[in-house]
Amino acid sequence: MKEKISKLVNVYKKYGFVGFCKKLHAYIKANYMDKISFKVMFNKEKYRDEIKNILKNNQYDRIVLWRSSFGYNVPLFQRPQHIANNLAKNKCLVFYEVTTMTDQVKTIKKHSHNIFLTNFNNRALNKILMEELSKITKPKYVQLYSTDWKLSVEDIKNYMASGFGFIYEYIDDISPELAGTKNIPQNIIDKYDFVMNNKNVYVIVTADALEKDVIKHRGKINLAFSSNGVDYDFFKTIDKNYKFEPEFLDILKKKKPIIMYYGALAKWFDYELIKKLAQTDKYSIVLFGIKYDESFDENLGNEKNIYFMGPRNYKVLKNYAKHANVLTIPFVINNITLATSPVKIFEYMALHKPIVTTDMPECRKYKSVLIGHNHDEFIAEVDEALKLAKDKKYIELLDKEAKENDWSMKAESILKLIRKHEKK
Repeated sequence: MKEKISKLVNVYKKYGFVGFCKKLHAYIKANYMDKISFKVMFNKEKYRDEIKNILKNNQYDRIVLWRSSFGYNVPLFQRPQHIANNLAKNKCLVFYEVTTMTDQVKTIKKHSHNIFLTNFNNRALNKILMEELSKITKPKYVQLYSTDWKLSVEDIKNYMASGFGFIYEYIDDISPELAGTKNIPQNIIDKYDFVMNNKNVYVIVTADALEKDVIKHRGKINLAFSSNGVDYDFFKTIDKNYKFEPEFLDILKKKKPIIMYYGALAKWFDYELIKKLAQTDKYSIVLFGIKYDESFDENLGNEKNIYFMGPRNYKVLKNYAKHANVLTIPFVINNITLATSPVKIFEYMALHKPIVTTDMPECRKYKSVLIGHNHDEFIAEVDEALKLAKDKKYIELLDKEAKENDWSMKAESILKLIRKHEKK
């Protein structure tokens, strides 16, 4: 309960009173009121037949239940959706958990080939689904993020007792800042402890630091490395007719090189570095993203040359990024960023834009990334990156590293791990 109160306080700080009330209403409705579905209760056979048809008519080798409340149709289209899409392309039947706050799916809805958006919070529907899945002899898995604080260890044990394999995606440092709470939710800690003491769990890590942590606790058994990646083909097409708002057009008219960042604006963002870069008076610094916590308002005001544009949908963000001269990840180095595999770094590569980051271990791996080990060096690397914008060999390097990190390969790492055990 303490964690939930802490989360609510952060939501209030982020969205204000009116926004808080809307979010709270949506949360209560989604997590409590929508659990009871008379529509399903009075039409059980209709939904049972629908699920039977899904299980009978789709071509698949295994079933995956994605059970983290990330939602599918959210502006931040990230790892969960990309992994689900690529698992589906590789003969996995995916039941992807929705949040009714974002997806507006009260029961179950086909999204694309082998992906069905599913409201697991609907108790009557969930019961029917589990009854029908119990009749399927093909391999079945439940998959979730290490940051999930909805499912309990008891829930996971029940899945495993019913014949499900458990895929635990260890994607970030376990920290309260990422959870958006004052302290780490106990539910997250409990699942982490369970995983680290149960070698039957399949663990997927996204960064070297996380891999080392797993090996320290349980060795290399049932472990696979799968960093974040990019939908390479998606970033190859730009909407040439996209209409930018006047505010962004005004920035373009200034004719200063645009240094851009998109993503969460949180405590791990290096605001002092960005202010120093702005003080050179050589660039227009454009920031897209959500205010993840109160840090943005505490650190930035009306600084000259810094332009905060708010969040943009994943589908259109690339149109803005195409106008950047340099794309950046200016993060403070701490426990969170030491274990971070930034999704955006691979998207930057696919956009063929020079990249400058701070000294994150997962960014050091790529030759196309210019690393600033301190503030002065970061600013110097931005100057250097501008010279690479039309360098043919550098662009070829960006393209090569983007292709090598397509999401299809990240999903394949997961499949390779579980296939080994399916053959036994």
